[in-house]
Amino acid sequence: MLAGEGAVAIWNDIADAGRAQFYDWHLHEHMPERVGIPGFVRGRRYRAADAATQPEFFTLYETSSFQVLQGSDYLARLNDPTDWTRAATAHFQTTTRSLTRVVASHGVGPGGALLTVRFDIADDAVHDVVPRITPALEAAARLPRVCGAHLLGADARTSGQSTAESKDRKDLLQPARWVLLLEACDAEAFGPAVTLLRGATELGEAIMGRYLHEHTRLKTAWQAG
Repeated sequence: MLAGEGAVAIWNDIADAGRAQFYDWHLHEHMPERVGIPGFVRGRRYRAADAATQPEFFTLYETSSFQVLQGSDYLARLNDPTDWTRAATAHFQTTTRSLTRVVASHGVGPGGALLTVRFDIADDAVHDVVPRITPALEAAARLPRVCGAHLLGADARTSGQSTAESKDRKDLLQPARWVLLLEACDAEAFGPAVTLLRGATELGEAIMGRYLHEHTRLKTAWQAG
């Protein structure tokens, strides 16, 4: 199960010149700062498990509710980026950032491997497709070595909101509208789960990536080590 009813899903690459700074900033300032916002519960970062997975990094922030992502505390951070944030994000490439509602979440807890699936559902098909996906997710979460299966639906207006942090950035791409996340003990466990999900809905145009866990930040004072 995810830790709340809202989530920020971020995919990004990093230019070689900014890689060392990215790790330092992300570990010691950015993730602690984000998880320190009221309503943010947990932050996790993953790195691509294979060369076919692009972009290289995936970060997931879980929030107690979707309203947290629309709230003044989060917006205040986005409109007051630190100098280190400006310097680090200057090296970001091919960034996709979706602010989402957790539509369904099943499983026993986080896994060391994560499969992200970015796809679309036509607006007039949502009421038909989502009820077919959710039982498939529940079944996928019970497969061997699979720890969790989650469906996230992005809010286009909130995801696309312009802030001081996003201003003038050229790396930002269109937010993913719908996201499937599969968590497992290892990346080889995803195959049967994907087959199950393909049987429930059309994923022909989906963008899939396999990631391995790098770091988790829990809910502590943001300045804590």
